[in-house]
Amino acid sequence: MAKKNLQQEDAQLENVSEAISTTSQWIERNSNVITWCLAAVIVVVIGLISLNNYVIRPKALEASNENAKAVAYFMQGEWEKALKGDEAECLGFEEIADSYSSFQQGELAALYAGICHYQLGNYEEAAHFLRKFSADDMVIDPAARMLLGDAYVQMDELDKAAKAFMSAAASKNEIIAPIALKKAGFVYMAQDNRKAAHRVFVEIRDNYPASSEASDADKYIALTE
Repeated sequence: MAKKNLQQEDAQLENVSEAISTTSQWIERNSNVITWCLAAVIVVVIGLISLNNYVIRPKALEASNENAKAVAYFMQGEWEKALKGDEAECLGFEEIADSYSSFQQGELAALYAGICHYQLGNYEEAAHFLRKFSADDMVIDPAARMLLGDAYVQMDELDKAAKAFMSAAASKNEIIAPIALKKAGFVYMAQDNRKAAHRVFVEIRDNYPASSEASDADKYIALTE
């Protein structure tokens, strides 16, 4: 058995040696090709660096500057101007979200646009823009998902609302999660899904006892038993 293994190892070594020899010969024959390939790779890398320095960074900065102008209107509660811009310098969140969609600032503009539309009672448009937003953040992202759930409630799309609220609750954020769970519980109650409602109210009581939502969780648990 050992002899057989040694023979197999010798055969494998011979195959490796042949492969190395063949590869060396190929390199010698194709040295010019390899040189040109390496040069091409270098050109691509330089191109990517140039793209980042001279295109991506300026565009990102441009998007950030445009957002700042719209945020000024947002902070004043001028939802329409924040959304649509003005006749001077402000593009507005809608155009920023569309024109800079591949940048983080474009996604942020989509979030602002969703909030503005919600404030104006344009719930379908609010949902449209809120669906475009996502962030690796334990506060902003679940808050946006919860607002998306609110928009769905306003449109009487309760299945989508419950899903959005539960997605927000999945963040386990100590402030947002219990609120989102309570909203989901009310949606389930509206759908007469007492079992699902019971489950989320119990989760509030057990997992978020310090939250204000936990103070009346037992009342809703009793209603859903």
